[in-house]
Amino acid sequence: MELKEKAGSLLKVAALNEGAKEYLLNNPDLFKLLLKAAKRYIGGENRDEAIATAKRINRKGIPVSLEFMGESTRSVEESESVTKHFLDLIGKVKEERVNSIISLDLSHIGLAIDKDMAYNNLLSLAQSAKEKNIEIVISAEGIERTDDIINTFCKISPDYSNVGITLQAYLNRTPEDLERILNETQGKIRIVKGAFAVPPGHAVDRGGYLDDLYIKYVETLFHKNRKCSIATHHDEIQSRVKELIKQYDVPASQYEFEMLLGIREDLLNKIHEENYSCRQYIVYGDEWYLYMCNRIAENPDNLFQAVVDIMS
Repeated sequence: MELKEKAGSLLKVAALNEGAKEYLLNNPDLFKLLLKAAKRYIGGENRDEAIATAKRINRKGIPVSLEFMGESTRSVEESESVTKHFLDLIGKVKEERVNSIISLDLSHIGLAIDKDMAYNNLLSLAQSAKEKNIEIVISAEGIERTDDIINTFCKISPDYSNVGITLQAYLNRTPEDLERILNETQGKIRIVKGAFAVPPGHAVDRGGYLDDLYIKYVETLFHKNRKCSIATHHDEIQSRVKELIKQYDVPASQYEFEMLLGIREDLLNKIHEENYSCRQYIVYGDEWYLYMCNRIAENPDNLFQAVVDIMS
């Protein structure tokens, strides 16, 4: 394995190390240092900064997705506080007329504590968002939570078409998960390649085979007339999806290319200029440790950019 690949693998493991995250959050000097690298990828450290970033992007004609970063809350009080934050965010998006959907991790609103509590918290958010005509998309997490995430989505989906889910193309289980979701649910399906470390034998390696799988899933969603998000920065995949859009005459309301803040924004601007539906994904908050690790792990060359950002 090449050095960059080893670095990427180690960063995926580090991203899931809650002890490392806790150490960072309690070490002001280290926090400030690494924040300089993280700022490339985040919309701000609080809601107001993120709303301002979203408005700036909206002014270019590009809608966004907002996510208050965090996962694995370990107390009822914390999960209730996070749920209230998301409720306030939904209200603020409506009040400020921000063209945005909401993304969230179920473990951020209690899944790691109690599945029923997470469901009830999601229910509150889904109802508030439905009343305000705002969409929520459940983010992907580690493979050990995939069953609970999909079960929760299947439970809430019949009554809330404004709730969607994220599937990871690299997981070996995804064909069965996709079939179930298509049969039992409504709402948007976001397809990502996948960035979490998984045990051997549970996922395919990055490369041509994974790219073909990704395209296969997108084509399936087009065939099923299912609203979908093509969440990738891979320009070759984007080009292949564009051909599918033309081939099947897919309406703009059925799909969007979704890309993360701070990564290959030239591609997003090009897609927008070509009049394809697109969206920029913005995260915010102070729990950016896992997020930053995963962004660098996806493309270890970003590690060099992080060093430049820290030193500048």
